[in-house]
Amino acid sequence: MKKFDEVGYIMAFEAGELRGDKVLELFSHLIKTGKAWSLQGSYGRTAESLIDRGYLSAQGKILKTV
Repeated sequence: MKKFDEVGYIMAFEAGELRGDKVLELFSHLIKTGKAWSLQGSYGRTAESLIDRGYLSAQGKILKTV
């Protein structure tokens, strides 16, 4: 199984280059690893928003696509 490119995804997200389902993949990973809650506050707020809007479960499972 290929390792998730966490740093690459975060860099692309920060640069505004990550869109749609790729954003869901990043936040799914961050929630599953617990990093969504330890990175700067905007990551936790974005994760909570994606959970509240039904895109991700609280465990990080992708529930629907963009």
